[in-house]
Amino acid sequence: MSTLNIGDKAPKFKSKNQNGETISLDNFKGKKLVLYFYPKDDTPGCTAEACNLTDNYKHLQKAGYSVLGVSPDDEKKHLKFIEKYSLPFDLLADTEHKVAEDYGAWGEKSMYGKKYFGILRTTFLINEKGIIEDIITKVDTKNHTAQILK
Repeated sequence: MSTLNIGDKAPKFKSKNQNGETISLDNFKGKKLVLYFYPKDDTPGCTAEACNLTDNYKHLQKAGYSVLGVSPDDEKKHLKFIEKYSLPFDLLADTEHKVAEDYGAWGEKSMYGKKYFGILRTTFLINEKGIIEDIITKVDTKNHTAQILK
């Protein structure tokens, strides 16, 4: 697991989206990217976050951003999640959590005193040159777009 900072070059990644198509960081060369890591499709917090990004997608596009979500769920679960909530952006299936580890978004968590490893909800704003411009670690799932566009 790496620790990334603002100003670092974003780690390259390659993973399958909900349609089984390979998506990589290179697909976003010359574009700004919101790369957000979330724990699980169709759970309350993750749904609130995805719906907030969807409801404000035009504002994000107007600001020049593409959006890409990443979780350990597989392609089928992603497709169901996208269809259920009409999400206008791709979701990457990071079942081996390699992308999350490369971005430092995989780590130890604790619930009800039990420790386990999982996604650390984090959003990276990557500029047109592939440089990390901002890292949001305290994600407000219901108001995430406001955090991004601040």
